Amino acid sequence: MCGGFHCSKNALAALNILYILVAFIMIGVAAYGRAMAMVTSVSIIGGIIASGVFLLFIAIIGLVGAVKHHQVLLFFYMVILFLLFIIQFSISCACLAFSTTYKEQLLKFGWNHSATATRADTQKAFNCCGLYNSTSADPKDPVCTSLPCAKDSSPANCPSCMQKLLPTLGTALRVSGGVGLFFSFTEIVGVWLAVRFRNQKDPRANPSAFL
Repeated sequence: MCGGFHCSKNALAALNILYILVAFIMIGVAAYGRAMAMVTSVSIIGGIIASGVFLLFIAIIGLVGAVKHHQVLLFFYMVILFLLFIIQFSISCACLAFSTTYKEQLLKFGWNHSATATRADTQKAFNCCGLYNSTSADPKDPVCTSLPCAKDSSPANCPSCMQKLLPTLGTALRVSGGVGLFFSFTEIVGVWLAVRFRNQKDPRANPSAFL
């Protein structure tokens, strides 16, 4: 079992290097998911991105604290990392728990508050027409006659954007939530390792320097 000072130090340093990689993965996956759901404003996915940025910052603190065996840095590291675990776990569970009805409400809200140019970009990207149908009376809805799905300039042949966006949003939430949930449990390991390492004595240090 890894119980020595140097082993704990190396393990904590390696774990924080892993956290740095995890932070970039979380930011990248959540940002991709948010970009794919073009008309939605899913703040909860933004929460995953924020957690990734915060984890990156905390990992750097933990790495410095592990290398220098800095008591104050290690204390703040383990406290903040535990709080981050609670926040990230909650956000990830919320991402995975969204019902289809709530996803539809998110898409409807995003569509109603998006500009005509955004709706046109969405229709072009997903080859769809209108949120629910091509005969919408909303003046902000762009025309669909130039879309590939509008055969013979007939938008009625195009699927609704709700049909195309709903699976995309569901995938974005599942991937973002799954990645965040999986890696949140590693943060508990980081807290435990930091507590253990902080209470260990550096054999090369002056005994009077140990707090």
